[in-house]
Amino acid sequence: MKIAVRAVLIPMAVVLLYAFVPGVREQPWNATRIFGAILAVAGYGLVLVARIQLGSSFSFRPQAKELVTRGLYSRLRNPMYVFLDTMLCGLILMFRLPWLFVVVAALIAVQSIQAHREAKILEQKFGPTYLNYRRQTWF
Repeated sequence: MKIAVRAVLIPMAVVLLYAFVPGVREQPWNATRIFGAILAVAGYGLVLVARIQLGSSFSFRPQAKELVTRGLYSRLRNPMYVFLDTMLCGLILMFRLPWLFVVVAALIAVQSIQAHREAKILEQKFGPTYLNYRRQTWF
């Protein structure tokens, strides 16, 4: 499935949640809810940018195709994880479902484990180049 097609799936899911989750539409748009919507949109936009910058190096299983160090990856080793979590936190605020922060915490734990696995594979393939990159970036 191409990126453009996938890029539409998350906004469609959000619209469906907004439309069909009982009580969500009736909630007033206060500062917290507006902030959540802005955070969700910004996070989603940055997830798309990170995915595009990752290009053919993207995979669901840890692989070392190429060491991507440009764009968002010049500052963050795992921007897709960071901005996906940002988007989810924004959606939680927007939908006013604070109990879902427990799910995000669990997701962050899984992402940390996955990032560690990916780091090992990248270090094995790219050696000192990856270690130097790692010293210059966060998460």
